[in-house]
Amino acid sequence: MSYAIKIDKPQKIRLKDYDPDEKGKNTKEKCEPEIQKLSEEINALQDLLYAAQTHSVLIVLQAPDTGGKDGTITHVMAAVNPLGCSVASFKVPSTEEVSHDFLWRIHQQAPGKGNMTIFNRSHYEDVLVTKVHKIIDEKTCKKRYDHINNFEAMLADSNTIIMKFYLMISKDEQEERLKAREADPSKAWKLSAGDWKERELWDQYMEAYQEAISATAAPHAPWYIIPGNHKWYRNLAIATTIRDTLAAHKDEWEEALKKIGEARLKELKEARAGSKRV
Repeated sequence: MSYAIKIDKPQKIRLKDYDPDEKGKNTKEKCEPEIQKLSEEINALQDLLYAAQTHSVLIVLQAPDTGGKDGTITHVMAAVNPLGCSVASFKVPSTEEVSHDFLWRIHQQAPGKGNMTIFNRSHYEDVLVTKVHKIIDEKTCKKRYDHINNFEAMLADSNTIIMKFYLMISKDEQEERLKAREADPSKAWKLSAGDWKERELWDQYMEAYQEAISATAAPHAPWYIIPGNHKWYRNLAIATTIRDTLAAHKDEWEEALKKIGEARLKELKEARAGSKRV
């Protein structure tokens, strides 16, 4: 069962049509064991991905402040082997990064064969923050959509499996989470005065998000809108999507491993035969 809203072709969407409070008839108590099971299944599939060396996986996490990107990584990817998984975070670009095209720093973090990379924020910041704060104009923004589409198509042509998640929360939920951080000394390090300033631009950000999703959804690089007001439901929706997407390649990876195993056994047999002749 899918809990995410999949957008896999360019189309005009309205975020107001989706409910960030959605959870169906699910409950936290019922879903937490399922999330643990999904995490373990993702780990097993990641082992196949790593061993087969035929594909790479890129997971993009985008969300408003407090949207749950860190929580997703902590809870959904808890069982994943760090040997084949990395997280790349993209903050304000450095002087060197600004001197290059906006995708330069992104491409360097793209996953290699057998590896999984999670983008905690991503190249989409360059059509979100930059647009909302009028660092780029509308014409430049539309050109960047084209560049992003071409970039992701190139990754997909190189056997990169792409999943892009928009973690959707309500403005009221964001306010509650920001206040909760203030009340919890252990989470105070996450606080930023800028978070409250950015809230004043909520409507502009929602417009920028829906335009970016509308312009960059594709079969090879789909967006998944995740209802995120309930953290456990968010985790369930993302874990299910990742498991299902990777599972579609399981037979292919197992076949690749079978061929690798046969080749290794042949090499070993030939090596032993050669040793006996000597």
